Amino acid sequence: MYRKANFGHPIGWGRKVGIVVVDMTRAFVEDRFALGSAKMGQAALRGIARLLEVARPIPLPVCFTKMVPFRNRTEAGRWYDSCPGIFGRPDDPAAHESAAIPPEIAPRPDEPVIVKGKPSAFFGTQLHSMLTYHNVDTLVVTGMVTSGCVRATVDDAFSHDYRVIIPEECVADRAEVPHRVNLFDMEMISADVVPLDAVLAHLRGLDRAV
Repeated sequence: MYRKANFGHPIGWGRKVGIVVVDMTRAFVEDRFALGSAKMGQAALRGIARLLEVARPIPLPVCFTKMVPFRNRTEAGRWYDSCPGIFGRPDDPAAHESAAIPPEIAPRPDEPVIVKGKPSAFFGTQLHSMLTYHNVDTLVVTGMVTSGCVRATVDDAFSHDYRVIIPEECVADRAEVPHRVNLFDMEMISADVVPLDAVLAHLRGLDRAV
């Protein structure tokens, strides 16, 4: 069916690359937190660290996102109905600890950290404006979880006409099935899903060009 419908053509790279790290917080990479999946999350964390090690010296614009405990039901919106308490209480130190970005990929002073309230990194945030400021036309999307906030961010990036690249080793989910299914579906329509080594090779080429 996909071949018949002519899905899955590579989108390719554009002229200016930016990186967004979606919700890569301790909540998702440590098993002691309710949302955590260390088995998959730690692997993605290592992949993102490798990516940033190459991207930062070029330098490429990097933006992080995260979610923090909602102060009330109005802030939570439908999260309150579908997943009550998912991000913890604002008076709980553990909830704020879970929202911390791991030191392996800690944002630098010139790398914005966007606090978002919904799945997409674009919804109600300045991300698009920040990327436009840097003339980004190609967005490398990383983080967690593949079937949730990563997928929502990829769909919105595609809707904004970014070329979207997903380094396969830099995204993760709580389970393998939704991870694989969503990667496949995004690759058919809205993104190029490629090995991290291929992304690093392309970025190193940019560094030489500079």
